[in-house]
Amino acid sequence: MSQFRTEKDTMGEMQVPADALYGASTARAVENFPIANRPLPPAVIHAFGHLKAACARANKSLGKLDANLADAIITAAEEVAEGQHDAHFPVDVYQTGSGTSTNMNANEVIAALANKTLGLGATPKADGGVHPNDHVNNGQSSNDTFPTAMCIAAALSIRMRVCPSLGRLETTLDHCAERWDSIIKVGRTHLMDATPIRVGQVFSGYAAQAKAAQRIARGLEKGGLTALPIGGTAVGTGINTHPEFAAQVCKSLSETLGLELTEAANHPQAQAAKDAFVEAHGQLKTIAVSLSKIANDIRHLGSGPRCGLGELVLPTIQPGSSIMPGKVNPVICESVLQVCCRVIGNDATVTMAGMGGVGSMFELNVAMPVMIDAFLESVSLLANVCEVFVDKLLVGLEVNVERCAELLDTSLMTITALAPEIGYERCAELAKQAHAENKTIRQLVGELQLMPPARLDELLNYDSMTRPEAAPR
Repeated sequence: MSQFRTEKDTMGEMQVPADALYGASTARAVENFPIANRPLPPAVIHAFGHLKAACARANKSLGKLDANLADAIITAAEEVAEGQHDAHFPVDVYQTGSGTSTNMNANEVIAALANKTLGLGATPKADGGVHPNDHVNNGQSSNDTFPTAMCIAAALSIRMRVCPSLGRLETTLDHCAERWDSIIKVGRTHLMDATPIRVGQVFSGYAAQAKAAQRIARGLEKGGLTALPIGGTAVGTGINTHPEFAAQVCKSLSETLGLELTEAANHPQAQAAKDAFVEAHGQLKTIAVSLSKIANDIRHLGSGPRCGLGELVLPTIQPGSSIMPGKVNPVICESVLQVCCRVIGNDATVTMAGMGGVGSMFELNVAMPVMIDAFLESVSLLANVCEVFVDKLLVGLEVNVERCAELLDTSLMTITALAPEIGYERCAELAKQAHAENKTIRQLVGELQLMPPARLDELLNYDSMTRPEAAPR
């Protein structure tokens, strides 16, 4: 039995794998783009399934499609949306910039599945059956379907992946802040010793960063990503499309996906520019920046175990060296930081893909596949690494209370609490003297009898230094 069958498109015959649901157009794209040797993320393909089902419902309602054909298309498209046929979407990421190859891939696969349902054989074209262009793509263009699928995939992935992971990170950091609020440590500015701060205060700052990042992620769904380009067809004018088509498609998608999806207010803008994706990925980049701050602080505060700061004790999860026995490294923090590097790099890709002269040119953006590939990678990486950060590090993280107390006692910057009584310049002299003589501030000031012992104890109360309302007057 032959391993291939012959299919035709408008450019001629193509050999297609015998068991493939796609046809000549897809096979031609597979042949033309052996670049990354990997297809677009499944989320985009599933989004196409949802979209094509909604389009068929709208066309059936508007009398643009025969009911039997429409129902077969809807059934087939829903199977694609469920991920049942991912293996039949082989087109490379680095394809035609409008995503035409993937749109036609979806049209052909859905047509073949629909024809099978109608008893006409599992091929994209059949006499009296569903045609990939005339029926599955009815009232549509790659130029409005691909960016619509991008919007669906991005909004869903943010809601289902980023928001829950960031919420869990925030909750965990809040718990750390509560647990450790009574522990006091040295604060640091410019990498140098500063006044005391409670460990709980430090982690409350991290939790606030995670909370801010979570608000950003939730806000993405209410921005430009939910204004869909569908209905604009070729250049945003809506040629060959029913005037009510886009509104019905958006209504159907909203009901199916539980998102508030609307028709783009300006179709030429929605198709020609991808500013909403540039803005949204900028928010993802901000999340990466927040994570990098948290992870970097924790790995430095846990440095040691004997010759570093050692204020935090990170969980031991794997050997750290192939040559140094017993060495353990902050590998989870390093993983987080590497993800942040990738997301920030992806932001450059998304930005370039959205720029005039690179992606957005005249009436169409022609860098959409690489844009959504980078976008969805960032979403997946951020969501996954937040889960790992919580599970592998934060839930097992501990504070080295003795080390915090040791460093705090030797800090010279506790002298700051004495400045209101003995003056800034005198305190500066005392700090230098204490450092030169290897004495603590408490020891030196006591020896010099600059104030009664009780008042010195009152002023050098580390906890009150972290609470302005409790500071001695």
